[in-house]
Amino acid sequence: MVSNQAYLFLVFIVNGILIGLLFDFFRIARKVIQTNDIVTYLEDILFWILTGAIVLYSIFVFNNGELRLFMFLGILLGAFAYMITLSSYVIKINVKIIEGLKKVFAVIFLPIKVVYQLVHKLFFKPINFLFINIRKNFTNFGTKIFKNLKVVKKQKNIVKN
Repeated sequence: MVSNQAYLFLVFIVNGILIGLLFDFFRIARKVIQTNDIVTYLEDILFWILTGAIVLYSIFVFNNGELRLFMFLGILLGAFAYMITLSSYVIKINVKIIEGLKKVFAVIFLPIKVVYQLVHKLFFKPINFLFINIRKNFTNFGTKIFKNLKVVKKQKNIVKN
């Protein structure tokens, strides 16, 4: 009985460490990608849903759905131990890795960006310029025709009277 409870306590300490890692995942995402408040709220909701799923899964798989106080103490102890020992290193290393990957992808996609800008300047800007000027000219032409039609109608009305 005691060995089973010690095993469960260790399982829930590991759960606490997993929850700490999950928490750090969201912290890393916030450091690397600037988001607005709504996205932050959605991330928080997602964190708590995932945390609840992890805890409920562990409770049902390892303890047949029975709740014990020491399980929650194990989760707290695992999360606390992770936060004071490994969390800062995990965050620093992952932020540096992601920032490095962003730089690598920027270098890889640089030729694509240059080709896109060149094609945009050579083809799309002149075509856009033509369409804008054609539209302006047709609009001006249409307003001139309507003004001339109004003048002609007024002249016909004057001649008839």
